[in-house]
Amino acid sequence: MSFARKMFAALMPNASNREGYPAYARSAEEQYVQTLVTNTFGNTFYADSQALLKEAEEQHRDMAQRNPQFMAKALVFARNEGYMRLQPLFGLAVLSAYRPDLFAKVFLQVVRIPSDLADFLMILSGMGRGEGGRAVKRQVNRFLANVSEYWAVKYNGRGRGYSLGDAIATAHPKPADLKQQALFRYLRGQDANLALLPQVNALEQLKQAATEDERLHWIASGKLPHEVVTGAIKPTKAIWEVLMEQMPTFALLRNLNALERAGVLDDRHNLEKAAARLTDPQALAKSKILPFRFAMAFRQVQNPVLQDALRDAAELTFANLPDLEDQTAIFLDISGSMNGEYLQIGAVFALALYKKTRGSSLFWLFDTEVEDAKPSRRDSILTQAGRIHARGGTDTGAPVRKLLAERRKVDQIVIITDEQQNAGSPFYRALLAYRGKVNPDVKAFIIDIAPYRHAMVPPSDRNTFYIYGWSDTVLGYIAQSAKGYDSMVQRIEAIDVEAE
Repeated sequence: MSFARKMFAALMPNASNREGYPAYARSAEEQYVQTLVTNTFGNTFYADSQALLKEAEEQHRDMAQRNPQFMAKALVFARNEGYMRLQPLFGLAVLSAYRPDLFAKVFLQVVRIPSDLADFLMILSGMGRGEGGRAVKRQVNRFLANVSEYWAVKYNGRGRGYSLGDAIATAHPKPADLKQQALFRYLRGQDANLALLPQVNALEQLKQAATEDERLHWIASGKLPHEVVTGAIKPTKAIWEVLMEQMPTFALLRNLNALERAGVLDDRHNLEKAAARLTDPQALAKSKILPFRFAMAFRQVQNPVLQDALRDAAELTFANLPDLEDQTAIFLDISGSMNGEYLQIGAVFALALYKKTRGSSLFWLFDTEVEDAKPSRRDSILTQAGRIHARGGTDTGAPVRKLLAERRKVDQIVIITDEQQNAGSPFYRALLAYRGKVNPDVKAFIIDIAPYRHAMVPPSDRNTFYIYGWSDTVLGYIAQSAKGYDSMVQRIEAIDVEAE
């Protein structure tokens, strides 16, 4: 091999994206993180759910054999910082077969709530693993030891796949006292002493209540979750009012439509209370609501007070991120393959990032052409995001070429995309040209919000950083770049899986 080939082979595309366009293969660890925090198993523009499921299983099995320690840490990261569920649970099921020791260390950090446990057991069954063996049963027992009455009424859900009762039948945990014995019997559908279980008793009384007053009494005295109540009875306006008082912030956000339809928010007092809760900074931080959820709710509600509250909530979600002090170019892919959820997510992130630069940035939209998004630091993120629509093909190099043509010097380039180029010259070629003629030290941050596996930049480029996921934490990585940036893979490698 010639000297030139040795030097430059790493810069040449060595793969193709789903459009057949030249791309680069990522490291197995990079691909794995991307799968964990972007692949929801839903259909995408270029792949249906079954294809993504097959790819995900291949990656889980490959990582379990290649680097199980990293896999265990990545599962913890994806569940707790990426706010994802099904992919980490799928990976956990695979890890249990290859490394039971690591599986045991991270189980309770990935399986956090009963619906996690139910989905984990369903995945095991779907993989032909049955009940998973002794290593799995030991961890299920550890989880079941902490089941509360609240979890029992909220999550049992007999008849809908695996329930807590099914998990008890599988693992045969030993109750610690008479109350836990009664709780386990109830969850199994057996006769139980409900005098020991006041919240469970309230649910059973609710199911039999004949009048609205009786139902309101049992809902309030049992502090019954809204999902349980709406599953047991058809709620009236008065019942919805009681439920609204008890809903966590995320549940309130998801049920705004139902509350509007029931007429609950026609009452000014209820409306103002809902708006106040949606804009409570501490409640928002605790709820860990993905930022784009506000955009989804914003399009569904009609009341202008609620719309204003959602605008404020989206701003507050990003309020604690550090400001960006360097000159930044933000490029948002608006091509046809980004249509729908990807563009909703991307627009919210791009506008939040723009506001964090305090005016020291530009924000361009691109497909095969480039246009200035004309962002406002004063107008809300959700209002501006709602004006951005998908169109055309994908030329990821176009915004960088425009930057070069105008000789605009920036310190960092942030591009938000699904990376499926199908026209024009590649992003990396344009980036090298820009570095050669304008700023050799410019950093590039690629926020990849899709589960496709190929990259626009070779792994050898040390000034380009890949960031994956849909939570507000992805912007935190960029915002901290001036203080010394670690890749997501490095961040995951630093996780201590011994801590539970």
